[in-house]
Amino acid sequence: MIGELLRVVAADGRLVVDERRRLPGRGAWLHPVPDCLAKAERRRAFPRALRVPGSLDAQGVHERLERHAEG
Repeated sequence: MIGELLRVVAADGRLVVDERRRLPGRGAWLHPVPDCLAKAERRRAFPRALRVPGSLDAQGVHERLERHAEG
């Protein structure tokens, strides 16, 4: 199951995909499906799971999921 998930971490106010699953800090797991990302953003799940104040820019994760869906 974990092999199918993407690990994301917070870095400088951004949500970053941890491709190698080795970046430091608290991580959160996400299905590589745009609907799951949208649902997590609506629920403000990432700041809560990663224990960071405020919101996180998830543009890089959106781009990564688009590339994943294309091929």
